[in-house]
Amino acid sequence: MGFLTGKRALVFGALNERSIAWGIAQAMHAQGAEIAYTYQNEKLLSRVQGLAQMTDSHIVLPCDVSHDSEITSLFEALNKEWPDGFDALIHSIAYAPREQLEGDYIDAVTRAGFLEAHDISSYSFAALAKAARPAIAPRKGSLLTLSYLGAVRVVPHYNVMGLAKASLEANVRYLAQSLGPLGVRVNGISAGPIKTLAAAGISDFRKMLDYYERNAPLRRGITIEEVGNAAAFLSSDLASGITGEILYVDSGYHMVAMGEG
Repeated sequence: MGFLTGKRALVFGALNERSIAWGIAQAMHAQGAEIAYTYQNEKLLSRVQGLAQMTDSHIVLPCDVSHDSEITSLFEALNKEWPDGFDALIHSIAYAPREQLEGDYIDAVTRAGFLEAHDISSYSFAALAKAARPAIAPRKGSLLTLSYLGAVRVVPHYNVMGLAKASLEANVRYLAQSLGPLGVRVNGISAGPIKTLAAAGISDFRKMLDYYERNAPLRRGITIEEVGNAAAFLSSDLASGITGEILYVDSGYHMVAMGEG
């Protein structure tokens, strides 16, 4: 019997078998959790349904987090599946227009790109937390999001996404303070670079990954399984005293001041 037996988790951002959200869903399922998934549009539906089947789930619901009406509809539909609520919300969503992730920050950034990156990557976490509160608070559940070192360090080509992730990490702290009196915990994981669909949009990502693997204390990258295991822990009663934290799962790279080149 796993440490998430009897728990229910709603997962945003599982796109394929290389996505971090999928690593989290797998780890949580392995520990006994029941999983529900969302998909952004019809083009992604069959892909997410396939992932759901691999974790014995039949709950796959539409939600484009850029529309408040879809967030409302999602939780209305989820309430029919889980009328007595759920225990964990996994937010693995980030987006910036591709041109925002190329070249120098000041040359690339635009008002529209800045607003879109913050809306999808950060505000959506607060919007989902507010909508989920009636279902998750009675079960004293938890919320978890995914960040990256670019929130606190300058990373070439990460540009406006770094600012959006910094906003997201502040979001974790403010949500933890707001929801703490209800017994709801809010945390984030800052994962090392992984070859996901989202990472493909960052210029010179392969070069960045090579440097990271040479200079991280463990001298290797990380896997979606390792992030998944950490997420399962943070979403469980084993982490009942932890909230407002950003946990680094990055082979120790975040503590290195100067690499070897």
